[in-house]
Amino acid sequence: MAVLKNPKRIVVKVGTSTLTHSTGKTNIRSMRNLVRVLSDIVNSGVEVALVTSGAIGVGVGKLGLSERPNDTEGRQAAATIGQCELMFMYDKMFGEYGHVVGQFLITKRDVENPDCKHNLVNAFDKTFEYGAIPIINENDSIAIDEIVYGDNDNLSAIVAKLINADALLILTDQDGLYTANPSTDEDAQLIPVVKEITEDLFKLAGGKGSALGTGGMVTKLMAAQVTTAVGIDTIIMNGADPENIYRVLEGRQVGTFFVANKED
Repeated sequence: MAVLKNPKRIVVKVGTSTLTHSTGKTNIRSMRNLVRVLSDIVNSGVEVALVTSGAIGVGVGKLGLSERPNDTEGRQAAATIGQCELMFMYDKMFGEYGHVVGQFLITKRDVENPDCKHNLVNAFDKTFEYGAIPIINENDSIAIDEIVYGDNDNLSAIVAKLINADALLILTDQDGLYTANPSTDEDAQLIPVVKEITEDLFKLAGGKGSALGTGGMVTKLMAAQVTTAVGIDTIIMNGADPENIYRVLEGRQVGTFFVANKED
């Protein structure tokens, strides 16, 4: 059985489907439960970085729109509004448990430029040193490529590499990777452990995410491919019950565990 072994620093990625209702309005109970669990984990001595989606989804709800905008400019505008609301809620909720948060808005260019990448790493290191919790999102107001083509699954993998995390936990609205689409195939079985990410797995993961988000299982597999290649264990798991994170850290089997390629 593949399980985590005493990780000291983890990245948790939460998707729009976990943070919002189907109406687009914030799922306050889900968000509060996540914050409570992460706060307790930090109290135990584990460093946590939170990669959060939801800016556009929350912005859609805040604006009272009936659906996610189809045009890039509309999604940019929704993101600027939603990001303010999102960070306000995280700051308030984490503050209730005695924790300080810091906001990181990142684009591809920040990671690809050596100077910017160096500055990012330094900022992360100092944020952890101060005992604060980094909260990371794509800078959707200017990162056009990400809005159109990307999503925060890949960003979470990049962050995990930047901060030398021991593990990446991707929270989604599925229990993990299945042998078929569990929504349409009653014989679909959860795959508990993946030791090698193959083309066949990508075929199993076809399809897009929720109406308010941009991701799907394919982008989560892409993220796992990046992280496991550099020695970071990765788990795709259901975010509906954040207490599953406790179970993962206790060495129990939850979701689909992607085994990292670690040198002996």
